[in-house]
Parts: sequence; structure tokens; C-alpha cells
Amino acid sequence: MKLKESGMPGGEDAWEKFFSPEKILKTLEVDNKVRDIADFGSGYGTFTIPAAKIVKGKVYAIDIDSELIETTKKRIDEEGLNNVETMLRDFIINGSGLKKESVDYAFLFNMLYVNGNPDKLLKEAYRILKPNGKVGIIHWNYDPTTPRGPSMEIRPKPEQIIKWAKNAGFNSPEQHDLKPHHYGIVMEKRK
Repeated sequence: MKLKESGMPGGEDAWEKFFSPEKILKTLEVDNKVRDIADFGSGYGTFTIPAAKIVKGKVYAIDIDSELIETTKKRIDEEGLNNVETMLRDFIINGSGLKKESVDYAFLFNMLYVNGNPDKLLKEAYRILKPNGKVGIIHWNYDPTTPRGPSMEIRPKPEQIIKWAKNAGFNSPEQHDLKPHHYGIVMEKRK
């Protein structure tokens, strides 16, 4: 299931200009203590590639778009990385395909506007996370002056995301300003 029109930048070069991935990953507590990561909607590998250079284990780059998967594979080869597994998958309909409690961290970056049902995606992230695992969420600021991003009608506010994540079982929200156009939230899976 393809996502609603997101207003995201077109092309890899345009997309890369919106982020400082290494800085954002550090802010969202992705460090060498993290073993395995699931990157939902990995796109061009914008966060997959830097994360693979940090973590001890594997990064699962999951996307529905075969062209984006091929771009990510090319980048993986260029970087000489051997700890990334790309997965062409409709995770909205079919889930991630990962085992229960199999990863330490899940990326839901610019994803929670999908099809009006973020609960399903958050519950899948919760399912695959190990106890005390974390979900990192990035989204466009709820501000119509941002240069791109989903329409304001489908763009969630941080409070909405925290509420959805708590309903899925997550707790201990930490909110971060990821200037100039985004915010980030980190929450934990505690039993």
C-alpha cells in the first residue's frame, strides 16, 4: 500500500538536504549500545547508512518501493557495509516480517501520517522491539510554512503522536526539536 501524497522532497539529493542524519541519530539516542534496528520506510537509506556505521548488529531497511530499495543497495555497496538487510515489503499491510522482540530500535521517520491508521504501525514496532527497546519518531513540524511535507490535514502534532504511541504500549516520551523543519520523539517499550 503506497502512502498518501506526502509532499516529500523529490529525488535523493533534495531529500538529503533536509537532514543531518548523524546529528539526528545521536539526538535520538542511536549509539554503539544499540544492536539491531528496523528502519520502516527506509527510502534512499538516508538514516539506514549512517545507522549501520554506528550499531553493533544489523539494520533492516524496509520499504515498499523497489527503486528505493535498489538505491539503498547501491549505497550499501559503495560504503562497503555488510550489516544492512534490505527488505522489499508492504509493512503497512503485512507487517515487517521480523520476529517478535528481535530488534533494539525502530525508526518511524516521517511515517505516522499513513492512511489514517498509525496505530497499526506503532503496534508492529512495539511487537518487534525487545523489552526496553526504543522507537524513534521524526515528523515535520506542525507548521504550514515548512517548505515540504504532508498537508496540514494529515500532519500529526507531537501530542498526537505521543498519545498514539502510549496507546500502542510505549512510554517515557522524550521530545526533541530537530530544526529547522522537524521534531523527534523517543519512547521506550517497558513491560
